[in-house]
Amino acid sequence: MAPVQPTLTPTDWTPPVRRLRDERRLAAITGMGVKVPGGDDPGGLWTTLSEGLSRARLITAWDATDDPVTFACEVKDLDLAPYLSDKEARRLDRVSHLGWAAAADALADAGSLNYAPDRSAVIAGSGIGGQRTQGDQHVLAMAKGLRHVTPFLIPMVMPNATAGLISVKLGWRGPSICLSMACATGAYAIGEGLRLLRDGTADVVIAGGTDALVDRFVLTGFARAGALSRRSTAPAEASRPFDADRDGFVMGEGAAFVVLERLNSALERGARVHAVLSGYGRNSDAHHVTEPSPNGAGAAACMQLALEDAGLQACEIGHVNAHGTSTPYNDRAEAEAIAKVFGPGAVPVTSAKGVIGHLMGGAGSTEIVASVLSIQRGLIPPTANFSRSDAAVEIDVVADAPRVLSAAPVISNSFAFGGHNAALVIEPAPAPGP
Repeated sequence: MAPVQPTLTPTDWTPPVRRLRDERRLAAITGMGVKVPGGDDPGGLWTTLSEGLSRARLITAWDATDDPVTFACEVKDLDLAPYLSDKEARRLDRVSHLGWAAAADALADAGSLNYAPDRSAVIAGSGIGGQRTQGDQHVLAMAKGLRHVTPFLIPMVMPNATAGLISVKLGWRGPSICLSMACATGAYAIGEGLRLLRDGTADVVIAGGTDALVDRFVLTGFARAGALSRRSTAPAEASRPFDADRDGFVMGEGAAFVVLERLNSALERGARVHAVLSGYGRNSDAHHVTEPSPNGAGAAACMQLALEDAGLQACEIGHVNAHGTSTPYNDRAEAEAIAKVFGPGAVPVTSAKGVIGHLMGGAGSTEIVASVLSIQRGLIPPTANFSRSDAAVEIDVVADAPRVLSAAPVISNSFAFGGHNAALVIEPAPAPGP
C-alpha cells in the first residue's frame, strides 16, 4: 500500500501561553536513529509503518521448525561495517550491535555537537541485555565444558553494556545510565534524558533503548507464560493491536535512539529540530507483575501526569501512539485508560506493534521516533491487522490507511511488566524565525 499524502495542510499549532513561562523545560529532538524490522533509518521505518503490513515472518536466525515459537519480527541484513570493526563486533552481543548502530546514526543526524564531554550524558536501556550470548554460551558450556566459555561473557551480557559502549565510543564523561523497565525501557530512557536537561546535569543527552530477544529461550519463556500469539500458520496476521481477535504479541528486536538538547541551545546553534519533547509522566500500577491495573487506572494516571508536565489539556492532543501490544488484557486496559483521559473515540490511536512487533526495551524509543515522524509528515500510520473492533475498546483506532494529522502534540505510551508506566508528550518543532 502506497503511503497516503495529506489532503489538508496541517494547521498551525500554538503552544499555550501558560507553558511559555519556562522554555528551559523543553527539549529539542535533534537526532534520530533506528535499527528495527523493516527500517534501517527513520525514513525506512516511516515507509514500513505507512504501508501497514506486518514484518512477522518465520525465524531465520536458527532452525525454529520444532520450537514452541517459529516466527518473529527480525532485523535482517544488519551491516555493522560502518559502526564496528570485526574484532569489536565479536566481543559484543547483538543487543549492543543494534544499540550502538542506532545511537551512532542519531549522533550523525544531530550534526555538530560542541558540548563539553563532562556535560554530555548517555541513557541506554535494555529489557534483559545480552540474552543471545548468554544462551549460546550456556549451550556451548554444556556441550564442551566450562573452559570453552568466552572470557568476554560478562561484558557481553551485562545490561549496561550498550550504555558503556556508547560512552566509550563518544568519549562522553557525563552520566552514563542504564535503565531496565521491561517494555517501557526506551520511553523511560528518553523521559529521564529530559529530566537531566531540566535539572542542569547535562547539556546534551543521547537516549534510547535496545533489545535483541528473538532468542529461542526467551521466546519459549514468553510462550509458556501465554503472552505470545499462537498464529504460527499466519505470522503476518498474528500481531493485532486492539482487534477483537488478538491473542498475544509477536516478538521483535531492534533499537532506537534520539539526541536531546535544550530547545534554546539547539536553536542557538542552528540545529534542525525534528520535534519538541515537553512532557513526561511515569508511575507504577503496583498491582501485578504482568497484568495491568484494573480499568487502566495506572495508565490513565500516567498520561495525565505527562499532560500536566507539558502544561497541556487532553483536548490539545492530536494523536495517541499507543503501547498496543496485541494482548487481550493490556490492550483493553490501555483502551479504557485512553477513553478515560481523552473521551471515548475522541482522539485517533495507532500502534506500531502490528507492523514491527514488540521490540521490548527498544519499543518505547522506536515509538517516540514514529511519533516525531507522524508530526513531521502530518499523517498517522495505520494499525496493522485491525479488522474487528472489540466491544470493550471505545477508541478510534486508525486502520487500513494513514490518516491526516493536523499539527498538534502527540502522546506516546509505554506500559510494562512489573507495572512500569511511561508517557511522553511530543510537540511540533517551532516555526523558523525571520
